[in-house]
Amino acid sequence: MKIIYGLRGVKRFNKATVLAIGVFDGLHVGHRSILKRAAREAKRLKLKCVVLTFYPHPMKLLHPKAPEASSLISLDHRIRLIEKLGADALVILGFSRAIADIPAEDFARKILVGKFNVKEVCVGDNFYFGKGGYAGINELKTLGRSLGFKVNILKSIRVGRNIVSSSLIRRLITSGELGKASKLLGRRVSVLGTVIGGARLARELGYPTANLNPHHEIIPPAGVYAVLVSYRERSYEGILNIGLRPTFYSPRDRESAIEVHIFDFKEKIYGHDMEVFFIKKLRDEVTFAGKDELVKQIKKDEVMARDALKRAKANSS
Repeated sequence: MKIIYGLRGVKRFNKATVLAIGVFDGLHVGHRSILKRAAREAKRLKLKCVVLTFYPHPMKLLHPKAPEASSLISLDHRIRLIEKLGADALVILGFSRAIADIPAEDFARKILVGKFNVKEVCVGDNFYFGKGGYAGINELKTLGRSLGFKVNILKSIRVGRNIVSSSLIRRLITSGELGKASKLLGRRVSVLGTVIGGARLARELGYPTANLNPHHEIIPPAGVYAVLVSYRERSYEGILNIGLRPTFYSPRDRESAIEVHIFDFKEKIYGHDMEVFFIKKLRDEVTFAGKDELVKQIKKDEVMARDALKRAKANSS
């Protein structure tokens, strides 16, 4: 997949395109339906499948105090997920006041047609564009008829009683309802981050950990979790702790950390990225009287984690 940053990097596409447009924060099942439709139409018409997304989240500029202004996943994470859905190219448009103030007709004429050589557009039914955000799907259809492109509107998806949305998923993850969040995402809740150096306290206990610095991702609540770790396109099992490590630090000195112990793993991975998939929460973080008590509990946690991972694998096969 070719990745292009900004409109200046887009010279006009020589081959006509089917274009999926959206922020796609979290790449939930609703977003996936849009991208899959675009890929399907592009294949049918023998055209290029292109995704146009925005960064930062438009809400960060337009309504910075709104919960939606905080991204569900990072841009790097979004790129990885989009690539898996079969797009030929991804254009990342920096969302600025200048972009927000482009009139709807200019956006359609100069960008969709002028830059993307678009023949079909795929958007969700809550899509708005143009200055002030007043133009919606009806205006887009009208512009499509006059400018020569078809508009495919994908309806919002319901899971149970809920309309799937990034804001709902954000609330579910932060409240610890990861099973419900996974159903709306269409995938396991995961966090992408970079491995950084730490105090090496866990190594002294016989359980070396990778300290994960997340890439602007929504993080589940503190606790101990059974996890799968994706590193260099391979999957590993492990156990993860999110929290303040109260056994070692006083309340004044505590700083939240994400530590992953990967089972049967000895590689040096500082500075590398990894994605951690949450399988099951095992327990809350608690304070122990000392190192010996903590090690005993970690051993119990490992047994529970391996069992949870084994059952999760059996259920997915």
